[in-house]
Amino acid sequence: MPILSAQNVSLRFSGPPLLDNASFDIEAGDRICLVGRNGEGKSTLLKIIQGEMGMDSGEIVKRTGLKVSRMVQEIPAHMEGTVRDVVMGHIAQDGHHDAHAEAILGKTGIAADALFDGLSGGQKRRVLFARAVAENPDLLLLDEPTNHLDIPAIQWLEGIVSRLECAVLFVSHDRAFVRRTATRIFELDRGRVRAWNYPYDKFVQFRDQALAEEEKANKLFDKRLAEEEVWIRKGIQARRTRNEGRVRALIKMRQERAERRTRTGSVNMQITEAERSGRLVARLTDVSFAYEGAPLISHFSTEVSRGDRIGIVGPNGSGKTTLLKLILGEIQPDEGDIRLGTNLQIAYFDQMRTRLREDKSLVENVGDGQAYITLNGVRRHVLSYLQDFLFSAERARGPISALSGGERNRLLLACLFSHPSNVLVLDEPTNDLDMETLDLLAELLADYNGTVIVVSHDRAFLDSVVTGIFAIEDGGNVFEAVGGYTDYENNRKIREKEAANAARIAEERASLQKNPASGQSGTGKNTVFDQNPAKKKKRSYNEEREYAALPEKIEKLEAEIAEFQAELAKPEVYTDAKRIVELQKELADRESELEKAYERFGELDSLGG
Repeated sequence: MPILSAQNVSLRFSGPPLLDNASFDIEAGDRICLVGRNGEGKSTLLKIIQGEMGMDSGEIVKRTGLKVSRMVQEIPAHMEGTVRDVVMGHIAQDGHHDAHAEAILGKTGIAADALFDGLSGGQKRRVLFARAVAENPDLLLLDEPTNHLDIPAIQWLEGIVSRLECAVLFVSHDRAFVRRTATRIFELDRGRVRAWNYPYDKFVQFRDQALAEEEKANKLFDKRLAEEEVWIRKGIQARRTRNEGRVRALIKMRQERAERRTRTGSVNMQITEAERSGRLVARLTDVSFAYEGAPLISHFSTEVSRGDRIGIVGPNGSGKTTLLKLILGEIQPDEGDIRLGTNLQIAYFDQMRTRLREDKSLVENVGDGQAYITLNGVRRHVLSYLQDFLFSAERARGPISALSGGERNRLLLACLFSHPSNVLVLDEPTNDLDMETLDLLAELLADYNGTVIVVSHDRAFLDSVVTGIFAIEDGGNVFEAVGGYTDYENNRKIREKEAANAARIAEERASLQKNPASGQSGTGKNTVFDQNPAKKKKRSYNEEREYAALPEKIEKLEAEIAEFQAELAKPEVYTDAKRIVELQKELADRESELEKAYERFGELDSLGG
């Protein structure tokens, strides 16, 4: 039995209804992701469910005693008190609740006596999440919970959400997060909520099939309507009594066509490209930079060349934006040298959106007072250009203060892409953008002829866009990895295992040196280590052959894993339980082999050739 049921919920502000007889059920233990285009009303629906906002008609039926808590999308500008005050403030003084709240407070990793207003944006979101969970709800509502969180914090959030016993309904555009947490998908489209009892990738597959069928049916309907319109224009035949039924059917068809709501279109972005830059974009030589005595970047050397696609990752506060500014020459290093290339025309997406002028309309922000702009040699009216970014003429003439977070990011992209560039620098461009727009942005960047440098915590977006990673790690050390974020993560795991093995060996060696007798057998020889360890071992002939063959083996295993994943996604397989079990076993075996292959490659790579 559902713990909450929405029945024919409707709400209209202006224009088409935001919610149009929306109905759905939420069961105990559900983990549901609510998806939809920017501006479709996802946050509004969460507010209605919680009871914070009313509706024009319909009903929300809740199980008796149902407790609902919500984590809001916006971080409050000011909140009094410490982290403990914020998390515990709404908790009834009940021993059970106190213990539960204390447990989630401890999991934030933030000092309980720290002032909330002194925290970073990411830390504040962790505290707000903890407050919502600490209320021990039956239904937890989360609105963009990953915004402003770094990747370790997102992974922390994934772990907690996946283990919660309460039902969870959340809005998120972070595809990796959705894949790891959601068991069902609610799609808000044209005012209706459609429930899909599949995880995200299955939802996308079946949703696309449903949209294709809908388009096909609409085309057949429109063809028949056009034929009937031709018939009615014949006049006398249509007015004969025996044809009145056909006339009534035509009137009904006209009404049905008039009431049809078309799906929100796709953003039609294009980047205005400048002349090519020189081959060298930036060269950093032994660069170091510290803030208030703490090293952010330590002795980093690299070269960024024309056409590179670099992703910068690291925990919040680690210095990602600082590294961006060093690469661009906006700030000077404490040590080292930075050389910039020639003919650089840089377009900079600022995560704080400081370029947007709040007192101006959308048209004025893009056109700088001009009615026309030139894009790749083609003259376009600003209103027409903004329609490519899904802004109506009425919305484009209005103030930007009425825009949602996703709409503001779309506007900033419109401003950015309207000016010629050959270097695109994007600092957290994915916040608040819906998944369809993110896909289009990724495709656009893939076709861009210039250089792309992007800071992002969206792992799926990084994997689809970048070919190299600059990862800021402990002590300001910047690690360079080839590939996307997943490649970096695999490399990091190998390095961590190697470091753990090295630490274990060093500990055993130190223990042996303190107590030599503990490592001796009956032969009197040291069975753990010689007192004088041998020089670093080189690969043997067989190990050299194994080392040379491993890249091909890894590539083959990755290809097989992709094939199994593709087969699992086929509709005919999804209904064959026996085949699903077989494929999942094969997939697990290959993934295990792949992990072992990566580990073995790391072991052999650490040996000399």
